[in-house]
Amino acid sequence: MQKRPKPMTHTKVLLAIFTVITLLGCGDKTNDSFLPDPDRVELNLALGNPSNARADRTSEENYLIQLPQYSLSYSRSKGIPNWVSWHLSDDWLGSTARSEFFEPYAELPAGWYQVQSNDYAFVANGFDRGHNCPSADRTLNDADNRATFFMTNMIPQAPKHNQGVWANLENYCRRLVREGNELYIIAGNHGVGGTTIKGYREKLAEGRVTVPRHLWKIIVVLPKGDNDLRRIDEKTRVIAVSIQNKDSLGDEHWGDYRVSVNEIEAASGYDFLSELPNSIEAILEARVDEEEIP
Repeated sequence: MQKRPKPMTHTKVLLAIFTVITLLGCGDKTNDSFLPDPDRVELNLALGNPSNARADRTSEENYLIQLPQYSLSYSRSKGIPNWVSWHLSDDWLGSTARSEFFEPYAELPAGWYQVQSNDYAFVANGFDRGHNCPSADRTLNDADNRATFFMTNMIPQAPKHNQGVWANLENYCRRLVREGNELYIIAGNHGVGGTTIKGYREKLAEGRVTVPRHLWKIIVVLPKGDNDLRRIDEKTRVIAVSIQNKDSLGDEHWGDYRVSVNEIEAASGYDFLSELPNSIEAILEARVDEEEIP
């Protein structure tokens, strides 16, 4: 895949602009813990902004939302994120109970539909409200956990997929953290259409929410330390997984669906790991993880 030219690093500029827009926006925050914190937010996009998402209401299909807990690109027409990016270390993990309070994200630009919890209508459609950034990855405090329940962090996900093969991958990520690592994770989707016991669906909520066909995740694994970007080299472990959104895959092992980052780039059109030197990026993106999984 031909790589796009690397843009100049502009994360801090975007953060400053986004903060001003947020503070001057039409709605008041219900909790200051959801305001962007440059020190925390910058980690979420440390490896790059895969789609060059912007915090500009004219960017309706690639709208940048940055919270302390994760950053994402949101599609207004699809009602789901294109991708969600976050950092995971033991600094994010604690004993906070799961919120279970799914709520619309009130800070979307004025006039945009805010997806509601009941738009997924499980009884009728059979899809879970599937987290991108998992609730269990943000258990240090109530605000962090609650942020994972914004509907802008959700996708319609086949239940056995969500609670089986995907949950096992999420658990494995936290296991890596408990073993002394920190992770940079990007989760997203491509294609349209998923299947549950209720049948095949492409849209929910009268067309406001798109059901994705494939869910993917890219995980960069580092021993916990400082100067993370400088510590990533040709030997750094990168796990990339792409799994179709259907119930019949619930009992499968996620390790059987490992692919290269290049394959996900080709399917999604995004550019991952763009903050790394080109030579290192090329090696890491071409390789399929083959480490043995306990």
